[in-house]
Amino acid sequence: MIHPLTYVHPEAKIGPNVQIDPFAVIHKDVEIGEGSWIASHVTIMEGARIGKNCRIFPGAVISAIPQDLKFNGENTKVIIGDNCTIRECVTINRGTSDKQMTRLGNNCLIMAYSHIAHDCIIGNHCIFSNDTTLAGHIVIGDYVVLAGLVAVQQFVRIGSHAFVTGGSMVRKDVPPYVKAAREPLSYVGVNSVGLKRRGYSTEKTNHILDIYRLLYVRGYNVAKATRIIEAEIPVSDERDEILTFIRESGRGIMRGYTRRNTNDDLA
Repeated sequence: MIHPLTYVHPEAKIGPNVQIDPFAVIHKDVEIGEGSWIASHVTIMEGARIGKNCRIFPGAVISAIPQDLKFNGENTKVIIGDNCTIRECVTINRGTSDKQMTRLGNNCLIMAYSHIAHDCIIGNHCIFSNDTTLAGHIVIGDYVVLAGLVAVQQFVRIGSHAFVTGGSMVRKDVPPYVKAAREPLSYVGVNSVGLKRRGYSTEKTNHILDIYRLLYVRGYNVAKATRIIEAEIPVSDERDEILTFIRESGRGIMRGYTRRNTNDDLA
């Protein structure tokens, strides 16, 4: 199922039932799992590890060296899980000496023209819409949705089940389960629609809402809010995940939304 007009390096490891269309280029030290499809004009470079049943569309470049001047030729990887779809002209760079890899989990959809830089660690079931751009060293949890034209600054963390609206600049960490929008990026609610789709009960969603009301709505600073959450909110996996995320945030978490008065408001 490898077209004769395709170049596959003799040291590449190609699993059974892999289809590689004409004019694709597969370098050495590449592994492609069973049942995957590699479209025309895809380039897969050294260090790529691609899982089973993945689909990579024309123009994508996987495992090119990092766009990082500190990179010194280290032997690093791009690891892509099973059942991922990589659309047209996506670029995913391999890691540096920091994490030695860039990793994308299972069942992810990365839409056209998106870029995932070196040393990013991305969870399962994530969706990145067109032109999403991730700088280096970013950590993203499971079931995260980034809408079109989102740009994420290096070293930022985005918690599981978060949704970031289109055109956003993400400069601070985004906690789990929230919706983020506006400029500067701010908390605008809990991602209740996403949670419902993933089987979260109304009771569980309301429990998460109670946590974020204390963190973002009541006017407390982060330190005081976390103390109150720990004292007053019943223990749960979600509560502990949120508290751990906040405490481990290196850049600080995004702000709550504050409505500013304008001339129109005062008219």
